[in-house]
Amino acid sequence: MRHRVPRVRSVAFPRDFVLRVEFDDGSTRDVDPGGELLGEMFEPLRDPAMFRSVALDDELGTVVWPNGADLDPDVLYGRELSADAPRLA
Repeated sequence: MRHRVPRVRSVAFPRDFVLRVEFDDGSTRDVDPGGELLGEMFEPLRDPAMFRSVALDDELGTVVWPNGADLDPDVLYGRELSADAPRLA
């Protein structure tokens, strides 16, 4: 039986290129998705203003941007930022 990854319940922007993501299991993760921002769809998110336009998509249960980019909740749930992790900015 596959473990269900919690859906994103809320998203905040605590600092440059970091998302604070709260899941429906009550856990919260600070995530730097810099390593995931590759390719044509994600390149615009390297602009701080565009990155800050992140929103929650209740239907998908994850974070999205106005240009159609989104991140899989599996990625967000498993990529908690550690103090020594390299950052995009």
